[in-house]
Amino acid sequence: MNVFDIIGPVMIGPSSSHTAGALRLGKVAMKVLDGREPSEVTVELSGSFAKTYRGHGTDRALLAGIMGYKSNDEEIKDAFEIAKERGIDYRFISTEIPGTHPNTARITIKSKDGSVITVQGASIGGGNIRVDNINGLKVDFNGDHNTILILHQDRPGVIAEVTNLMREKFSDVNIGNFRLTRPVKGGHALMTIEIDAVPPEGMIEELRKLDYVLNVILIKSI
Repeated sequence: MNVFDIIGPVMIGPSSSHTAGALRLGKVAMKVLDGREPSEVTVELSGSFAKTYRGHGTDRALLAGIMGYKSNDEEIKDAFEIAKERGIDYRFISTEIPGTHPNTARITIKSKDGSVITVQGASIGGGNIRVDNINGLKVDFNGDHNTILILHQDRPGVIAEVTNLMREKFSDVNIGNFRLTRPVKGGHALMTIEIDAVPPEGMIEELRKLDYVLNVILIKSI
């Protein structure tokens, strides 16, 4: 535990859970969009988020995170106006997502090239977050570590190919956590790999070249 777990992050208020945590969720969603320009943002807010998002600035914080701002940037308060200037349409929907944390948001972003991504996560206190679902696949990470998401076909040997590549060509990389989501045997699967440092140059590109790997996204620690 560090001091920010106790006192919370440096931020534009009023609430670390409803503002700083929400902004971090927005930043993760934008990372999953993988460099594409957003054109439409729809955010479904559940639980406490749904009841208080206007008064606590959760809506502005989510938009600010999607647009790349930090939790202490003054631009947060002008997020609506900045989004309009950038040609981003947005809407916020109060709903109830069963079985989730009280501060949960489901963020769907459509990019200008037509791609669509969905990220669901929760702000769990003190500016900390937990990401639960990406594009319909269950995940579990908090954004504190550099995280590699590897979408691939569920085929024998794919995990071994990934870990062997990292061991043979990028041996300085240390894996802190590894998780696999596989909803259906033989369908799409998702590796979530948390590592201790920023991956070396060329590593993400090498992973993308492996057989049966469909996409690789790096979410740097936020």
